[in-house]
Amino acid sequence: MALPLSRRSFMRQASLATAVGIATPAVLSATSVRYSAEPAVVGHNGFRYRVVPEWGVLDAGKNPVNDCHEMVQDAKGRIILLTNETKNNILIYDKSGKLLDVWGHEYPGGHGLTIGGDDNDQYLLIADTDRHQVIKTDLKGRELMKLEYPKETGQYAYPSQFKPTETAVNPANGDIYVVDGYGLNYVMHYDKGGRLIRYWGGKGEGDGTFDCCHGVVVDRRNASAPTLLITDRRRNALKRFSLDGKYVSTIALPGSYICRPVIHGENLYGAVFRSTSDSYPDSGYIQILDKNDRVVSTPGGSEPVYQNGKLNEQRKDRSQAVFLHPHDVLVDEDDSIYVAQWASRKTYPIKLQRIA
Repeated sequence: MALPLSRRSFMRQASLATAVGIATPAVLSATSVRYSAEPAVVGHNGFRYRVVPEWGVLDAGKNPVNDCHEMVQDAKGRIILLTNETKNNILIYDKSGKLLDVWGHEYPGGHGLTIGGDDNDQYLLIADTDRHQVIKTDLKGRELMKLEYPKETGQYAYPSQFKPTETAVNPANGDIYVVDGYGLNYVMHYDKGGRLIRYWGGKGEGDGTFDCCHGVVVDRRNASAPTLLITDRRRNALKRFSLDGKYVSTIALPGSYICRPVIHGENLYGAVFRSTSDSYPDSGYIQILDKNDRVVSTPGGSEPVYQNGKLNEQRKDRSQAVFLHPHDVLVDEDDSIYVAQWASRKTYPIKLQRIA
């Protein structure tokens, strides 16, 4: 007769079951976990990755996670994870998955995590959907500044209408962009001191409006003409704007409910939390685009196919259930991808090691 699993062993095995690509049941039990002989390999067209089993798995009794929302890497190479578990909102790992530090009990709606600054002057921006604020902290958790609900726009009658999901920083001048993806869908542009410069967007049907402007990044791949890329998640698209809010173009991503765009080298990466339908659970994957805004790989999803210049609808690859609801990606200097997941049975992040 098998001995019962300890809580730590069970949590590690449950997370491993998800990481190695096993189709796990809706409710995991110690006896239902099955194992794959080899870690899963995912991806296409020279962007292929092997899952690293058990990366970052901790003792859930000591360092639990709830939703693993976003991840960034600091100048020392440390990997910083934001969860909305207030026992430890911030978990800091090294690249091997060893826990280095924890802090934070004040962010029940910890959702967006952005790193700004240089070297020893780096800081974090935490978008908290429950506090209706963006909070600037140092890397040890000391609060430096708060952006409250943008009453001065005239669009917000009270704080709870503001539910910011993400921020971006322009390294050239420290300007901050905030997207209110779970609120009124406006984009706010602040200077580095927190003074509102302009706003645009809102919910609507036009090119300059959104239906869940969930994520944002400053795209500096064209150094002479940087732009903003903003998620229009329910429309399965990314929208490009000038830094002063003028609409430029749309990147259609049929089937992909992408959370936020992440730039690494010449490529754009994004976590897709669901595919084909907003109500289709456990259907997420990762999406990788080249410098020409074409999808080149979909780890965990169907192979990207273009017909007559248009991308076919993409969906989860059910032959390998590597992901449930990916919410963010971090790409390190080795081109490894770290994946944080929302509503995924309180599992820790997944690491994908590039093999081609």
